[in-house]
Amino acid sequence: MTGNRSMARSLLLKDSRAETSYLTRLPMKITEALLAEHVVFHNLFDHVERTASKLKSVAEVKSLANLIESLLKAHSEVEEELLVEPLDHCLEQIGHRETFHQEHQEIDDNLERAQTARSLKQARACLLTAVVSSRKHFDKEERIVFPLAEKVLKSRTLTDLWNAWTEQRNRTIG
Repeated sequence: MTGNRSMARSLLLKDSRAETSYLTRLPMKITEALLAEHVVFHNLFDHVERTASKLKSVAEVKSLANLIESLLKAHSEVEEELLVEPLDHCLEQIGHRETFHQEHQEIDDNLERAQTARSLKQARACLLTAVVSSRKHFDKEERIVFPLAEKVLKSRTLTDLWNAWTEQRNRTIG
């Protein structure tokens, strides 16, 4: 049995390295990478919306809120640094700069409230509000920020930003 586990682990590592190698040979744009993360978040949000009413304790809600907060923090920091900051002046001109920052704050506040709530009803409501706000915010990014980046930034710049994103992810992973 131990030999089988060892062989399986070796195959997984080999596949993982091949996948990593494959990904580094096929450059993407930062907008494509962030959009892919949005897809993952939407699946997580679907799960939260499906299961929130079935959660039986405040601790369960707090755990989900903590998970979402942690994942969103990593995503938004990268998004802010690599995409929003280079477009800051454009977002300012079209009147969306402050709105995006306010939306991030609203999401953060609701996740914090979900984690500090004392009642199950309040914790659930705050968690679901954060999910709905996140979906709306992602939609706005996909309709405004990503197309703006594609229009304003050169394709090579978007690919270079993806390379920076990949390096950050690799450092985080390990």
